[in-house]
Amino acid sequence: MKLNHLLYRAAPGALLGLACIVSVHGQSVTRSIRTPEYRALQERLSKGWNTWYNNSLLSWVLLPQGFSINLCLDHYDDGDYLRDVYKSSPTQRRPETVVPGLRSDDGSYTSLRISFRDDEFTVESGMDGGDELILVTPLKPARQMLVVEAGIQYGFNGQVGTEDADAAGSPGDRKLLYRSGGAVLEIGSSEPQSPNAYVVSSAPHFCIMLNKPVAIYTGRHRSLEEIRTFLDTRRQAEELRGQAFGKLNDCFRAMQTILSWNTVYDGANNRVITPVSRLWNRGWGGFVLFDWDTYFAGYMCSYFNKDLAYANMVEITKAISAQGFIPNYQGPFGNYSWDRSEPPVGAILILDIYKRYREKWFLEEVYDELLSWNRWWAKHRSIKGYLAWGSDNVPDSLRMNDKFSIVAARLESGLDNSPMYDSIPFNETTHTMELADVGLMSLYVADCHALEEMAQVLGRKADVKELRERAEKYGKSLAGLWDGEKGIFLNRRTDTDQESYRLSPTLFYPLLAKVATQAQAERMMKEHYFNSKEFYGDYVMPSISRNDPGFHDNDYWRGRIWGPMNFLVYLGIRNYRLPEARADLVKKSNDLLMKSWKKNGSIFENYNSVTGQGDDVNSADAFYHWGALLSFLSILDAEDPPGK
Repeated sequence: MKLNHLLYRAAPGALLGLACIVSVHGQSVTRSIRTPEYRALQERLSKGWNTWYNNSLLSWVLLPQGFSINLCLDHYDDGDYLRDVYKSSPTQRRPETVVPGLRSDDGSYTSLRISFRDDEFTVESGMDGGDELILVTPLKPARQMLVVEAGIQYGFNGQVGTEDADAAGSPGDRKLLYRSGGAVLEIGSSEPQSPNAYVVSSAPHFCIMLNKPVAIYTGRHRSLEEIRTFLDTRRQAEELRGQAFGKLNDCFRAMQTILSWNTVYDGANNRVITPVSRLWNRGWGGFVLFDWDTYFAGYMCSYFNKDLAYANMVEITKAISAQGFIPNYQGPFGNYSWDRSEPPVGAILILDIYKRYREKWFLEEVYDELLSWNRWWAKHRSIKGYLAWGSDNVPDSLRMNDKFSIVAARLESGLDNSPMYDSIPFNETTHTMELADVGLMSLYVADCHALEEMAQVLGRKADVKELRERAEKYGKSLAGLWDGEKGIFLNRRTDTDQESYRLSPTLFYPLLAKVATQAQAERMMKEHYFNSKEFYGDYVMPSISRNDPGFHDNDYWRGRIWGPMNFLVYLGIRNYRLPEARADLVKKSNDLLMKSWKKNGSIFENYNSVTGQGDDVNSADAFYHWGALLSFLSILDAEDPPGK
């Protein structure tokens, strides 16, 4: 990668501890970008100081150079050393505890609180032109040392090293340096540095005792007070932004904060993305983009950062497989789910973003892939006039032993272990479950309608006719799954033609497809949503009805509450005159999320349907971005109130 010339003064003297980094891009993915607007967008996003580096919330990287400042904590009494900092659940037993604070999307201001051992610190940062300013404040004098490392991320080219501050080379006052070509960027500190020959770091670094506040800065010398004053100004500006949401400020902050902290730079592919969480990225060897998770993230971003919204929508759509579907996942080293997709929510949400900003190039960038995906469902997941989840018998990148099986078909549903699919056989001829799925057909019909609107905007007349015909075909099949006696749409076995009475929120999705009548929608709310034996309670909506044997497992999709389910049901309810259910779902969803958010800044992947806890299971991820959908409903509802 060719580095841009830096506008920093050149410093005299040789670099000590010089490190030269060579560019290695073995983790790149293949994607076809059509429009110059999108190329310019990614270039625009990938600039400046931000918490771009996935493996620590206390690492700031300057793009496009790749130069990084990494803060570490050294408990010098016993040698405990903290380099990688994450937001996590207590069940994951990490040594640090993080409470994320106010921050901007672009990293121009960030704040968090971190506890390590018996000490607690606040950390603020702000970007002043091309310089980064960081303030670390111990809440009490700490028996720890702050280690400030310099490095170069993503295999980019450059040099880092150290230099004594004066010609005499006096110890205890060292600068970190980054060099690219003839330009040099310096890192200094507000407090004297403390030599530590035993610190666990092989990178160029300096150490500072944390017995009082300390500031780290790049560029010209700045005092502690100057930096504190600057960061106060940055914080106040960001606080004003949230006030624009009025009573929904907390809802906005929860959503915007988690999405901003989980936004990272994928150096191998020169792109900014917002994966589900940093811990998930680490577990996948660098990054992982899940299908519907990323579409939900992009949609939430559209309410505060258009560029970030576009980036996520485009990148997951460009992950399209050679077979023509958006995969369940995409990871580094060419890994993606060759055998299966995930729920088709992309076109529905992309269309809404287009209606917000009316930029035609955005549709031109993604339409062909979305149309291919729509056609793929009808070709590969159709069984007896219905649609069913499945898994193709093809080679896959991870050589997983669950492909071409009921296990893989369940994974395609996104509801990995839902009791709805217990005891359902897998048809090896059709490559699908033997179950006509209400949720899939509902999302597919809505997908057809959304793509039809896009085709009209783009002047694709033949596509309009094709999509309308498919919507009518599967809409008619979906309407036939209404059970007049039970007052709800039911999944149906395709091998025995028997209805399945295992109830999930996915059975409300026909409201999203606008297949249900007003009378049917009212019955579903009265007899099922407000039924305390099924979905109603202090916390809603459980992922399987409360009277189902699988509910008490409280394991993932077996009884827990999930943001995407509440979100999709809400979108459906909004299509009908159901004011009581709509208001109830919005309020209870927000109340559930705020319980953990206001306690310690946690937003969980899913929640206990009885207690409202998110950290009661070992699988809990305490900073999983789609959990924010629970409070996002309040923002959507305020923008489009009933009767508008």
